Amino acid sequence: MDVFFLTMGAAMVLAMHAGFAFLEVGTVRKKNQVNALVRVITDFGFSTVAYFFVCFAVAYGITFFVPVPELNNIGGAANGYEMVHFFFLLTFAAAIPAIISGGITERVRFWPNVLATVLLVGLVYPFFEGMIWAGNFGYQAWLNEVFGAEFHDFAGSVVVHSMGGFLALGAVILLGARKGRYTKDGRVNAILPSNIPFLALGSWILCVGWFGFNVMSAGTAGGASGLVAINSLLAMVGGLIAATVVGKNDPGFVHNGALAGLVAICAGSDIVHPLGALLIGLTAGVIFVYGFTFMQNKLKIDDVLGVIPLHGVCGAWGGIAAGIFGTIAMGGAGGVTFMAQLIGTLTGVVIAIAGGFIVYGIIKATIGIRLSEEDEHLGADLSIHKISSNPEEDMV
Repeated sequence: MDVFFLTMGAAMVLAMHAGFAFLEVGTVRKKNQVNALVRVITDFGFSTVAYFFVCFAVAYGITFFVPVPELNNIGGAANGYEMVHFFFLLTFAAAIPAIISGGITERVRFWPNVLATVLLVGLVYPFFEGMIWAGNFGYQAWLNEVFGAEFHDFAGSVVVHSMGGFLALGAVILLGARKGRYTKDGRVNAILPSNIPFLALGSWILCVGWFGFNVMSAGTAGGASGLVAINSLLAMVGGLIAATVVGKNDPGFVHNGALAGLVAICAGSDIVHPLGALLIGLTAGVIFVYGFTFMQNKLKIDDVLGVIPLHGVCGAWGGIAAGIFGTIAMGGAGGVTFMAQLIGTLTGVVIAIAGGFIVYGIIKATIGIRLSEEDEHLGADLSIHKISSNPEEDMV
């Protein structure tokens, strides 16, 4: 039953990658739609290889290089549980490049991006994943001794989302803004999305799959909790309602607001009260709208899908919020402290920012990461893949 339970969870999170793809396809310009689709699915493929050969062993000390008769009981679990556990956690790891993809889209070169994916999933991500979810380096034991509790991140507000969002910060800054996004005198030029229905479809796919992301993080059928489900639901609704109001009905803010709430609730979804989950989601929706606007218009950081505020900042909020609303005093289940959550969250943010600048900085300095000005103007679809999203129409 546990193997089946986790397989269904892995399949639901795998489906979320279609959500990442269509959210990006709907947001980018038409000349970059094919590239968005191809990068998301190929990033998943290369992430799988990196996670199989390197990442799972780095984070959990388990490899699959044993005879087949031993595989079913590897790690001391029966029925091949660790193999499907690998599949489930892989879908989390592969979300890292899928998140980054939305920030760097429309101007990144294909193969340098693949190299970055392999390095991030194989080396940077499992370093922090192992610290938090496998107890590596004695980090959780240190937090428990000093601050009275371990860092609690049930489904990855920080381990997955904040890590992905802040890894994207280095990539976005080192790539620079899209041509024409900002003028020399500081004005911001609007670059409109190509397809709002595709954007909405991507958001809906992600919302549905998220219940596999969160509920199945229990790891076993017996450990599944209805509290996680209702908290995920209320945080999602809180995020979309807040983004609708402060974003003035903008469809991009509305559909991403729902995701902001889901990002933020991951960490504490198993310990906060449903009212706390609603407040976490409402706050995340506001954070996303104002964070996106501030970064784009004031800081002039051209993060196309807003992955830094959506995943990075809202993920960090979720990690810290678990230390507020998860306490018994706030109606939560307890077992957390504010300082442990704050320090754990900041540790993840620092590792992600440093890792992003190092990996993308090395690639930029050696082989380059940005399309030529001519290829960017033509569009990544034709310059990289030699085909548009509607090739028959282009023949007319």
